[in-house]
Amino acid sequence: MAFQKILELLGDQADNLLQHQSKTFDKNLLHLPSPNFVDEVFAQSNRNPQVLRNLQAIYNHGRLAGTGYVSILPIDQGIEHTAGASFAKNPMFFDPENIIKLAIEGGSNAVATTFGNLAMMSRKYAHKIPFIVKINHNELLTYPTKYNQIMFGSVEDAWNLGAAAVGATIYFGSEESSRQIIEVSQAFERAHELGMATILWCYTRNNDFKKDGVNYETAADITGQANHIGVTIQADIIKQKMPDVNGGFTKINFSKSDPLMYSQMTTDHPIDLCRYQLANCYMGRAGLINSGGESKGPGDLANSVANAIINKRAGGTGLILGRRAFQRPFEEGVEFLHTIQDVYLASEIDIA
Repeated sequence: MAFQKILELLGDQADNLLQHQSKTFDKNLLHLPSPNFVDEVFAQSNRNPQVLRNLQAIYNHGRLAGTGYVSILPIDQGIEHTAGASFAKNPMFFDPENIIKLAIEGGSNAVATTFGNLAMMSRKYAHKIPFIVKINHNELLTYPTKYNQIMFGSVEDAWNLGAAAVGATIYFGSEESSRQIIEVSQAFERAHELGMATILWCYTRNNDFKKDGVNYETAADITGQANHIGVTIQADIIKQKMPDVNGGFTKINFSKSDPLMYSQMTTDHPIDLCRYQLANCYMGRAGLINSGGESKGPGDLANSVANAIINKRAGGTGLILGRRAFQRPFEEGVEFLHTIQDVYLASEIDIA
């Protein structure tokens, strides 16, 4: 029944997304999500037993428990996009308890939000759903507006409030990226020492990445390299925007590239573009979750289902949805999350 609903939502996209067979990176080269993913991948790494325990706690929670896939509810928009703008459609989410309740009712593996939100509800919920503390943010009270991720608290504070993991954003390509790389790599090292997992929002941001009306901030080649830097600083999970274009390096004429990147390693099919991102996550040794994007109205569910299929068939670990879930009535947001999770539960949808 769930798969039939997925087919209905896909409409005329169904064949293109469900029948595509990728011929870029052979799926046998990939480290794919599985119930034994932590044992097969991270138990071989330098991550200490406390990190393994917290990673497994995330993988074993919610509707996707035991599958190797994750559904994380991220609501940090109260800082990133202002609380008023983010919660105007659903003011109940000014109260952080409702953020956590949505994650629990929505069957999420974990909830990712701000220090303040999780600290306020720590003793009531830290043992009921894994907490992911977002440790840095871009604040919007500076004029003129700038895009600069700054630390909002310490890794020790995240540990004290019961977090299973910390999350951070780096704006690769921005003027502040070098400082952010250093800050976040140091924070991730400390998080691992304390036993917390690490998740990196691997975003690229530079106005010069936009050329001839095309935004190459979401190009597969540029975002793929951002992922590769992210796993280099030991992010356990990479969060990346869905790629919708390629050729950013050659179009903007910067960095380094090889013609094979655009011939043998990718095609213009969305699953192949996403697989290139995954390849840059050590062939999937660090899980790739793609972001759902902003809420645009009635077409959100169909678009998110398509994105989930792209991520899953590419070899990814999940789709992370915030605004598309919480900017709806509560019960509708819960059902939205369940529908996306159904993509990862559907045995009919396999690796391309």
